[in-house]
Order: sequence, then C-alpha cells, then structure tokens
Amino acid sequence: MMLRSFVNCFRLIRVLGVLGRYNVLPSSERQSIFVRAVLFLFRRRDHPGGLGHRLAEALQELGPSFVKFGQTLAVRSDLIGDKAADDLALLQDSMPAFDGSLAIETLERELGDKVEKIFSHFNPKPVAAASIAQVHSAKTVDGQLVAVKILRPDVEAAFAKDLDLFIWLANAVETMLPNFARYKPKAVVNQFKDIVHTELDLRLEAASASELALATAGDVGFKVPEVDWNRTSERVLTIEWVDGIRIDDVEQISQLGLDRREILKNSAGVFFQQVFRDGFFHGDMHPGNMFVTPEGTLVPVDFGIMGRLDRATRFYLADMLMAFLQRDYKRVADIHFDAGLVPPNQSRDSFALSLRAVAEPLFDRPLNQVSIAVLLARLFRTAEDFQMEVQPQLLLLQKNMLVAEGVGRKLDADSNIWVLARPLIEGWMRRNRSPQARLLGGVEEFSSLCLRLPHLVTRVDALLQRAEENAAGDANKEQFWSVLSSSRHRYRIAFFITSIIILSAASFFSGYLLGIL
Repeated sequence: MMLRSFVNCFRLIRVLGVLGRYNVLPSSERQSIFVRAVLFLFRRRDHPGGLGHRLAEALQELGPSFVKFGQTLAVRSDLIGDKAADDLALLQDSMPAFDGSLAIETLERELGDKVEKIFSHFNPKPVAAASIAQVHSAKTVDGQLVAVKILRPDVEAAFAKDLDLFIWLANAVETMLPNFARYKPKAVVNQFKDIVHTELDLRLEAASASELALATAGDVGFKVPEVDWNRTSERVLTIEWVDGIRIDDVEQISQLGLDRREILKNSAGVFFQQVFRDGFFHGDMHPGNMFVTPEGTLVPVDFGIMGRLDRATRFYLADMLMAFLQRDYKRVADIHFDAGLVPPNQSRDSFALSLRAVAEPLFDRPLNQVSIAVLLARLFRTAEDFQMEVQPQLLLLQKNMLVAEGVGRKLDADSNIWVLARPLIEGWMRRNRSPQARLLGGVEEFSSLCLRLPHLVTRVDALLQRAEENAAGDANKEQFWSVLSSSRHRYRIAFFITSIIILSAASFFSGYLLGIL
C-alpha cells in the first residue's frame, strides 16, 4: 500500500504538471491550505481556449489511457457541464501509430500463422490509429476486402497502471476535496473501467457487431459489416471492409445523387429501432463511425461502446417522451414517481412545475428546431434537484441523440429526426403501451412467475433446512425447530393459495384478451 501511494504520487506530479500547463486544474477556493498550495504551485493561467478544449489537449499529451478517459467524460455532461462535454467530444482518434512490423507480429502470434498465409495482402501502414488499437486494410486469401483492428502492444499493462492511478486519485479527491464529491469520481472511474474492459477484448466488440447485425437483419437500408471470426481473437478483429462516405459529408452525398432527406429518414428510423425495439444501440455514433454507401445504405463501424436499455427503461423513456411532446408535464411527473425514480418525499406538483419551466422555452421554437437531446439533458438536471439518480446508459443515449440531431440538421436543416421517426414511435407505442398490450404484458409476467414458483419453493426450503441444521445451541434447538416447522407449514399454505390466485388470474386475463383481440 505504501509503495502504491509512493508511485502514484510521483505519477500524479507529472499529471498535475501537464494539467497545470493547460490551466485545467480545479479552483483552489474553499479547499484546505495544503490543497490550495499544491494547486497554486502547478497552475498556469496563460493557456488560451475553453476548459473542455484545454482539457482535451492535456489528455492527448498524457497518453492513450487519458484520452479514453476523456472520451468517457464526454458523455457525462451531468458531471462536467455541456460546454466541456462538447469540447471533450472533439477528442479525435488520431493517436500516433505504432510500427507496422509490431502489428504483423501481434497478428501472427494471435492467429497462429504467417501473415502471408492469412492474407493475400496486408497493408502495414494503418488507415486509422486510436488510443487502444489501430486499423489496417487487408485482403483475405479468398479475395475478401477486410479491415483488421489490432490492439496496441502492451496496452493492457498501460491501462492497468493508469487505472490504478485513477482509482487512487478518485479516492483521494473524495477525501481531500469534498466539494468535488458530488461529481462522483469513483462512479466515473468504475464506468471507465467497464468500458476499457470491453474494448481490450476485441472478441467482445466482434460479438457486439454480430448481435447488432442479427437484430437489424430485416432493416432496409442498414447493414452491419460481417465479422470474420476465423481471423478474430482477443487482440485482433477482422471485419468486412466498408466502402462509403461519412454521413456528414453533404457535398459527396449530393454528388452521388442521393436523397439527403431519405438518408435522414432512414437514419432516424435505424436509431429509433435500436433504442426502442431492440434495447441495444451503438454507443458511439459520431459521423466518423457511420458511412453511406453509393447505394444509400447506412453502414456503422467501431462497436467498442454499445448501450443497453432493459424493457422497463424503454417503456419509461417512450412514455416520458410522448408525454413531453404532448406538453403534459403532470403526466411526466407521474411517470417518474410511479416508477420510483423520484423519491416519494418529493412534491409531484413542484417537479411538474420545474419540468414546465425548462421545457416550454424549447417548444416555443419551430418544430424543426426542437431538440429531444437538449430536452433530456434539462430533464436529467432538473431530476437531480429532486434526488433522482440518472442511469449512465441514459446519458450515453442522450449524447448520441445530440450527435444524431446535429448530423440531421446538416443533412436537411428543415427536417427534424423526431418528426420523421414519430410514426415509428406511435406504432411502437400502440403495440407495446396500449391497454391490450399492457394486459398481455401482465399475463406474461403472471406466467413467468408461475414458472418460477417451484424453483422459489425449492430454494426457500433449502434455506430453511440449512437454518435448521445450523441452529445454535442444544438448549433452544427444540424450540427453534418448532418455530421453523410452523413457518415452513405456513409458507407452503401461502404458496398454494398464491399459486391458485395467480393461475386463476392468468386464465381470466388470457380469456379476456382472446375475446378482445
């Protein structure tokens, strides 16, 4: 422990030196004399640019782990503010490339053969270099053009070392800088840890691409590149090469004779289907990760960051967005309170009033200028005042919405992706949130509970048996067993009665649904 603190202190000095040079150290006001002295020692005040821009430059100088951490912070506008988050989003995957010979060495070691036997052609010069990996173009022996993503040498060790520093520093910040505890540095570091863990195993990225491809297989105008599993390992990912142009390259899209409004409509539908239908969406959908083929097909790349929304969260999101679009703020408040997202000790009326205050200015604008992403951001900030804990996945979704809206306005300034997607939203709501759908969902839950009940009985019986066997002391053993036996008897009776009620209810609802559907 002592050695760890000693090493991290020296590493921290270097980090403070870089952060101080770019003038991104926190304010020393209200801090202890020691903290104020340290911050004053390293702070410089002559570096130009906004906070987020300066921080982005500092993180690039500190290295790949810090760049990736900055990219993680870019989706946490709730922690660092909208302007800083926007600036951090400008962190480019433009890290210095590592030597092509090292890439080939990794490739041969991972795939167990010479590069000449794996590919008929492999370009040692990368087409892109990021903080964790770089990408090479290649052609398989059977003539298939592919993109080969290869992890940086020793990147796992580098990230492990930096992650230890982040964890140590987060603990220190919450202890020494109580004013910054509300930014939840430990939670931020843990989120970063989860993201890095996924991105350091390229098999997981391949699996994400495969899952997204399966979920969207029937979607017209959208295609996920095919994974080459025979040439994929923990440190190597081989995937179908994408020939296309960036979705925000309006000039080239027009030169190809493609309908920009149709592309926008297609992208809005794709985004909606991933979020609401599948609950599994691309978590880093910036323009550099979405291409348009000459035929007008949308093709995503880079599946290292993916978002998931469970069914309950999707229902909450859909109900809440529709209530917002209807400007029914009382309904929005009821949704949050009924779902237990806002503590019952808070005022529904006050919450609804606060929502109206932040949302009404948005709806005074022309419809094509209404931003759902901004609406969500304001909702989350307001909800924080009412002790609501915002899920990181919703923040990731909100950030992607903001990017999607920006691209949408570039493709067609007179359109709004949410207006284009509204028929899909309303259709999905009818299928999933109508009274009939809710009843059917209730029957499904009843059925699931019936199937789980025998397992629950077995587990409870096992626990009671274990408690009986571990009863302490012979003096009270007889009394304990008597109480235990009585409890088991009552439990079985309760289970029997509950089962009858559930089965009867399920039968009733099933008959009712058959009659109305």
